[in-house]
Amino acid sequence: MSHLSRIRRRLPRLSSTQAAAMAVVGVLCAVSVLTGLTGHTGTATATLAVLVGVTLTAVLLMFRRLAGAQRAGLAAQRDLRTTVEEMQRRLVAAVERERLTAGDRHLELAEAIARVKQVTDRKAASAQVLGLPREFEATVQLFQGFVPRAPMPSSGDFALNPTDLLELLHLIRVRQPRLVLELGSGTSSVWIAYVLEQAGGRLISLDHDIEYATRTRAVLAAHGLTDVAEVRHAPLTPVTIDDRDYPWYDPEALADLHDVDFVLIDGPPAATGPDARYPALHVIEKRLAERATLVFDDAGRKDEQAAIAAWTERYEGLTRESEILGRHAVLSFVRPPAMAVAPS
Repeated sequence: MSHLSRIRRRLPRLSSTQAAAMAVVGVLCAVSVLTGLTGHTGTATATLAVLVGVTLTAVLLMFRRLAGAQRAGLAAQRDLRTTVEEMQRRLVAAVERERLTAGDRHLELAEAIARVKQVTDRKAASAQVLGLPREFEATVQLFQGFVPRAPMPSSGDFALNPTDLLELLHLIRVRQPRLVLELGSGTSSVWIAYVLEQAGGRLISLDHDIEYATRTRAVLAAHGLTDVAEVRHAPLTPVTIDDRDYPWYDPEALADLHDVDFVLIDGPPAATGPDARYPALHVIEKRLAERATLVFDDAGRKDEQAAIAAWTERYEGLTRESEILGRHAVLSFVRPPAMAVAPS
């Protein structure tokens, strides 16, 4: 390809009108030059004037076209801005609708939660109201047996409620234990001590909390029951059973006890760890009398149910009795002859 051809290809392509205009300008330029060289000054001047006019006309047309293109660009810019603004308005409207919808859903959810809470509160209140006559009746029966010598501590919450106490004291009166071991101390310690004062038995209570043990001792002293009941501080220590450690009362607190014929298992609290009360029978089994009664409080809880099931499977002579009232389990222990403990 020749150099001229390459230059021609790089030049922009002209329309037929543009090519004709350039041809006319070229002819006029040639005529003006030739007439000027040949001495025809008038003709050259006229031709030059025509050339200038044509050039001005072309420039005006070009400016007009540029102005039209600018107007078209501005119009397109306005249309684009209008379109963008419309899209923004639609987007804002859609977001606002979603926000309002989410707000409505949140409000509906809040109302639904409030309704569920109202129903739950009503049911809880109904349960409490239905339970009040039973607890009131149990309280009346509790005070029929004796007149306390000082104000009695409150029942319920962490302490045994009146219904539980009523069956517990009934079992103690019927079975006449000589030595009662209570795991955990508090309100029940005072009630048990009053019954044992009448029946001639003795109570040993263990508590891992020194402040709580001190408080129970003070209440027992106020009721004049220190000759019947003793509260021992027994910090929680690791007790190993089947290669697993459990936090339980220090076994040293039981070192001098034997022939225990009644046990109330009301501790350690569940907050001290899982299966908190499972070690009880493993630790005290050799200190039980030939026949003993075990009352396991909070027997409806999962850990307590698992402990009772494991005990009855592991220990021959341990059976579960039917309960009359309350939320505890009553277990009867009869030592098999093969497991008889030699007297210490």
